[in-house]
Amino acid sequence: MASASLPVLSAEGGLSRYLDEIRKFPMLEPNQEFMLAKRWREHGDRDAAHQLVTSHLRLVAKIAMGYRGYGLPIGEVVSEGNVGLMQAVKRFEPDKGFRLATYAMWWIKASIQEYILRSWSLVKMGTTANQKKLFFNLRKAKSKISALGEGDLRPEQVKSIATKLGVNEQDVIDMNRRLGGDASLNTPLREDGDGEWQDWLVDDSESQERRLVDAEEADNRHSALREALDVLNPRERRIFEARRLADDPITLEQLSEEFGVSRERVRQIEVRAFEKVQDAVKKALVRIEAPRAALPAA
Repeated sequence: MASASLPVLSAEGGLSRYLDEIRKFPMLEPNQEFMLAKRWREHGDRDAAHQLVTSHLRLVAKIAMGYRGYGLPIGEVVSEGNVGLMQAVKRFEPDKGFRLATYAMWWIKASIQEYILRSWSLVKMGTTANQKKLFFNLRKAKSKISALGEGDLRPEQVKSIATKLGVNEQDVIDMNRRLGGDASLNTPLREDGDGEWQDWLVDDSESQERRLVDAEEADNRHSALREALDVLNPRERRIFEARRLADDPITLEQLSEEFGVSRERVRQIEVRAFEKVQDAVKKALVRIEAPRAALPAA
């Protein structure tokens, strides 16, 4: 199940040609998908895995189109989404009763979002959860109030988005300027005018199965974080939780007074604690998810 065997979105061929290529792969009926998934899980049948992947390339393309506003090559976004799809196929458990597409959506989005975060130097992995939420939800929020492609937001638009996303107004202004203008959702998808970009945006309504998958993933991450905090000494843990986990973070000045050290020393402790937790979380996730990641022998 190598990515080299999949169609490639190249600069020479262009998006239209790629979309035409992936439409040639047939969609699977539920019983076909189930049997292929069983063949892969129980017998390591790579042809079955390949069919599962190729039948869902259109799903990857559809999701990838929703991330075009970040200024990154669409071919690379699609490629990263395909990596996420292959990870989903490896871990998919058909006996749980839901479709592969429902399970794969999380892996595809996660892979694309990790790529975007790596590519955008202005959005570091150490930013707050609210900053990440704003980064990935600003375009959707702007779309709902018809504010795409207008440069700076009007004050009432800023207030509306800040309230909806639970962030402060200046963060909305700053992030909007960083991300720059968004392409119109009404831009034709193909040269012949057949369809628009908005036709490819993913439907964000969540099914019950999707919520279960997301909840399981969230539980894994929470468990990993709880374990990771144990690697910190009491001072590191207090500073890390106060600065990184609190809804209303404490200032460096407040913590410097609490511990009787300089603000710079508090900052150094915070950075070091974050690095230790980040490393411990990765190790914990590998251990927690290892049973699900186990593959049948080829």
